[in-house]
Amino acid sequence: MIVSDAHCHFFSAGFFRALGQEAGVPAAAEALPTRLDWEAPGRDDELADRWVAELDRHTVTRAMLIASVPGDELSVAAAVARHPHRVVGAFMLNPAAPDAPVRLERAFREPGLRTVCLFPAMHRVPLGDRSIDAVFAAAERHARAVFVHCGVLSVGVRRKLALPSPFDLRLGDPLGVAAVAVRYPTVPVIIPHFGAGLFREALMAADAAPNIVFDTSSSNSWTKFHHGLTLRDAFGRALDCVGPARILFGTDSSFFPRGWQQRIFEEQRALLDDLHIDGEAQARIFGGNFTRVFGEPPI
Repeated sequence: MIVSDAHCHFFSAGFFRALGQEAGVPAAAEALPTRLDWEAPGRDDELADRWVAELDRHTVTRAMLIASVPGDELSVAAAVARHPHRVVGAFMLNPAAPDAPVRLERAFREPGLRTVCLFPAMHRVPLGDRSIDAVFAAAERHARAVFVHCGVLSVGVRRKLALPSPFDLRLGDPLGVAAVAVRYPTVPVIIPHFGAGLFREALMAADAAPNIVFDTSSSNSWTKFHHGLTLRDAFGRALDCVGPARILFGTDSSFFPRGWQQRIFEEQRALLDDLHIDGEAQARIFGGNFTRVFGEPPI
């Protein structure tokens, strides 16, 4: 079965430099990975090569790599340019930043940057803000996707570095995503982690807006906020609500040497087998929907 991962983080040198500025750490691209017992990323092309070697090791066909701080979109653009058949690019954007419109247009002109990632709780931008609408309008013009993180938001690397995380979780409501998504029906809208704790609201949002898809990434520990709900239950209810054509497999893989999280794939595959989801539907979830949302690799 073809496997493509719709949610991996590209922890570039630029990512660590941005964290280093917050933490007051010089030479952060080397110092912070050392502090975390991670491997330093090296140049963007070197990190791209490392990712593709990791995908090869696990027989993963393609992956979406996310530039995980605002302003780092060129790191992923470099990875896509180096491996256009294997990598799809995504980038985090603070839509309220003064340079956001310019950055967004420039990024969307890059052929391999397919997705803009919004974190309303992190950047404290309400989903009804005009800047959010401008992002969706740009995605519509350029035939790109929009990823919106909802629900619980905990950034592990920030926690490990004791950096403050003044997130406003009230702003990450899937119902707010639906209110925007219905105005842009041709834009694929990705809600990761099944809504990350706002599961009922995510299902309601997807029911209201047919262009919303879920990604299955991470350990999905948010289920602890729903009494009696298991990840198996979440998969079953999501499949009942939106069907297999609107679910994207993802792992939330990020740093090395851990690399690609095979365990998450195995767990989710076992859950779908246990739910008696047939091979055709699983092929959509694990690979086919990736191609439909992000397009075929370049010829």
